[in-house]
Parts: sequence; structure tokens; C-alpha cells
Amino acid sequence: MPTGIAVTASILYNYVIETNDWFYYDTGTIQLMTPFGLRLRALRAERNLALKDMAAGLGVSAAYLSALEHGQRGRPNRRFVHRVCQYLGVIWDDAEELQRLADISHPRVTVDTAGLSPTATEFANLLAERIGDLPEETIARLLAEVKEDRAGA
Repeated sequence: MPTGIAVTASILYNYVIETNDWFYYDTGTIQLMTPFGLRLRALRAERNLALKDMAAGLGVSAAYLSALEHGQRGRPNRRFVHRVCQYLGVIWDDAEELQRLADISHPRVTVDTAGLSPTATEFANLLAERIGDLPEETIARLLAEVKEDRAGA
């Protein structure tokens, strides 16, 4: 993990993408962010925008924007992501990537296993029950396997 006072959000975002380590350090505490929240903070930091200024420009409260960055709100809708892209001047591939990150950033996921095998239902329930206790390496390994299976399908 990069350390030091001068670590910027964009450096941190690149570190996270390369290592799949979604934790970041903030004044000595560890907080969890969603993929969208981390990228949003990196974009804001790259432009030297204060949270309250960006919130005002988007027409939302600073509390909402902070909660969105930290995964304490549901994933943003497409209209909000579009407003963010317009406000920050994000276009083309970067805008699509921001939308993709928003799509995978719901902090409270529901998994419907109706019609799936008993094994799939067991897996979903065990994962829901134990995900908070799993080491980050195990989560990264499972994520990589699911992504690999999706790419091969």
C-alpha cells in the first residue's frame, strides 16, 4: 500500500486497480470504499475539487456525496453518473468506465438463487454470512475466478 502524506487519490486509484486492494488509509484509519466511490474521489482530487464544491455543482449535499464515495448509499443511477461526467468533463471510454464502476458498486447486494442448484444457493448464503471474515486474498481469488468464468462463457 502506498504510504505518506503526499499519496494522491489518483495514485491510490491506480494502486487499487493494479492490486485489487480496495482499502485506503485516511488519517490512520482504514475505511472501505466502493469502486465507484474510489474513482469519484480520484477524479475529484485530480481536479483539486473540494467535496462541498463538487456537491454544490452536482446539486446534491456534501453528506450525500461523501456517503456515496464511502459506500454508505446505494449505487448511483445513470442520470447521476451522467451529471458527474458532465461536471468533471469525463468523456468516451472514461465515462463508460465510470458507469461500469457505478453498476458494480451497490454496497448491499441481494442474490436471487431461485431456480439455481442447491449448491449455488448454499454458496450464496455462505458468502453472504462470511464475506466480512474472509481475507482480502481469498476475496480477490474468488473474484478473479468469477471474472475468468464470465470471460470464458
